[in-house]
Amino acid sequence: MNKKLYLSRAGLPATCVIGLLSPLLAAVPARAQVNELRNTVGDRIEAATILGGDFGMTGASFSGGSGGDINISKFGGYGDIGDPQPLGTLPIAWQPRLQGEMGYLYAKRDFGPNDIVTLNGTPYNLNGAQNKYRDFSIQFGGGARLWFSDHFSIAPTFMGMYGHTENTFYARGNAGAVAAQPIAQQEGLVDFNVDTWTIRPAADICYIYNWRRTIITLDSTPTYFYTESFHASNPNIDISGDSETWMNKIDVDVPLGKDLWGHELRTGGYFSRTEFYGGIKDGLPINHLYEIHGRVVLDYLNQLWKVQWLGIGGSYLWGNNGFTGYSFGLDVAFRF
Repeated sequence: MNKKLYLSRAGLPATCVIGLLSPLLAAVPARAQVNELRNTVGDRIEAATILGGDFGMTGASFSGGSGGDINISKFGGYGDIGDPQPLGTLPIAWQPRLQGEMGYLYAKRDFGPNDIVTLNGTPYNLNGAQNKYRDFSIQFGGGARLWFSDHFSIAPTFMGMYGHTENTFYARGNAGAVAAQPIAQQEGLVDFNVDTWTIRPAADICYIYNWRRTIITLDSTPTYFYTESFHASNPNIDISGDSETWMNKIDVDVPLGKDLWGHELRTGGYFSRTEFYGGIKDGLPINHLYEIHGRVVLDYLNQLWKVQWLGIGGSYLWGNNGFTGYSFGLDVAFRF
């Protein structure tokens, strides 16, 4: 089997503004539906944890018309270590794989004149009030990449993720919001903090095609998330949710044969579509998200410790329900 290049990318996107999450306090006609509202808040916490902490999710600046915004800072990477080694007497080679991510998410929702919540049968207008979320997440794990030929491989992986989410509601002098806040606090809808754990099994199915020096990579990655809360400041908060994503991507890496500061320039990028299912779909709420990404980097192979390339990259994203967005930041690849 030929030696191949395996990369780990570390993304450090700019501070992001996102209008993706719908209001966390929605209008409900009666107390009987408070449990439904609790489930909605649970979906938002689950979606925020995955969005802010999973390395497979791109940090970006979105706009969806919901009136909210989220600031996201993320750093993470992944890598297949070493060269493929024979797996016993089987016609398969393998490599260990490590991957991880940490992220911080800050969300703010400003309520307008049409935002009304009904609690205990009484409607409350929330105009001028504000709702804030803060979420810190960290994940780590790995697995193995199994090579069935020089071009085709599958990497089953397993990761664990910890998330801490805090919510604060500000009435900001609105009489309706002042009256609704104690009720919402008691029901576990606002002013809480919660710790969650998530397990994340996934499989990266990869096919690599080389045309001269250009590398074309086809990826398909189904991922499952199971999230539960293990500590919450309010006993009414009990999160137990399932989410799935399925990303399909084509990546093209093109060496340009031109040097800058003694390093060869490379360009390329990828196009992907990610499907959302379960809690993350309900929490965002979107069904799918497209991303087109471009990069310009300098080749540092054998010139800087473990670094394959270093440069900048940017993405444009769009999905259903009118969501669009962008992302930019460092584009770093390592060879272990």
